[in-house]
Amino acid sequence: MRMRPTLSWIPTEDLPPGTTDLRPVADALSAGGVLVLSGAGISTESGIPDYRGEGGSLSRHTPMTYQDFTGDAQARRRYWARSHLGWRTFGRARPNAGHRAVATFGRHGLLSGVITQNVDGLHQAAGSEDVVELHGSLERVVCLSCGAFSPRRELARRLEEANVGFAPVAAAINPDGDADLTDDQVGDFRVLPCSACGGILKPDVTFFGEAVPPHRVEHCRELVRQATSLLVLGSSLTVMSGLRFVRQAAQSGKPVLVVNRDPTRGDRHAVTRIALPLGAALTTVISRLGISVDDEAAGAG
Repeated sequence: MRMRPTLSWIPTEDLPPGTTDLRPVADALSAGGVLVLSGAGISTESGIPDYRGEGGSLSRHTPMTYQDFTGDAQARRRYWARSHLGWRTFGRARPNAGHRAVATFGRHGLLSGVITQNVDGLHQAAGSEDVVELHGSLERVVCLSCGAFSPRRELARRLEEANVGFAPVAAAINPDGDADLTDDQVGDFRVLPCSACGGILKPDVTFFGEAVPPHRVEHCRELVRQATSLLVLGSSLTVMSGLRFVRQAAQSGKPVLVVNRDPTRGDRHAVTRIALPLGAALTTVISRLGISVDDEAAGAG
């Protein structure tokens, strides 16, 4: 049986919140077997806003719920109008230094996996492989009637043709790709059905009030069981979908490390929380480990 590496830096007493000491992260990565759990904070440097950080969109924006989307045709009209406009900006986002650092760790064999709570696809764009998209992806659309999947770009093309001239100016773009529009700006935006069966189309993402598929949750739990440690990047861990994996790791005696500028709901389960900007922090860790971002990863952004 393969023995897990001894992590000598694990403190015997709780560390004060908000440290800037990156040595625990470097040491954990040196030991290998690190499972990354990322949240919206890793994508803010790519121009995609956070939900709960300083200036987070939840202070001005209520995300679409599954119940409203499925039960209210007007709510669906508002959602697709806002999401279609947001997609134009959201789809242009590129990986930042944080995403590229995670891809670099993976290429050097330091990670056991990546779980992301984000729906933006930026980890994959940076070169990370086998990323578990806990909340789905905006790159795909699913029909709620026949279950068929289709590329988001295909639907975007159809919506462009059905809504010629639709080009309002949004007040902001939110982490779920939803643009802030007034009802007047939404107007009579035309929503399109599934081209196969005429059913309701929904982005393949988990809305608020919707459960993550059980098989995906179990896959993530297995990744936690196989990992040596859990590294949380840019997540407030406010919702249980991500926090449960932090609790699982801590309960099984595996160190949890958090890199997030603001306090998180998982801090009491962590051996440290590092309050630094993610891109700069992870770039520093790469330097301390003596590894380099290869050409493929560096060019991904």
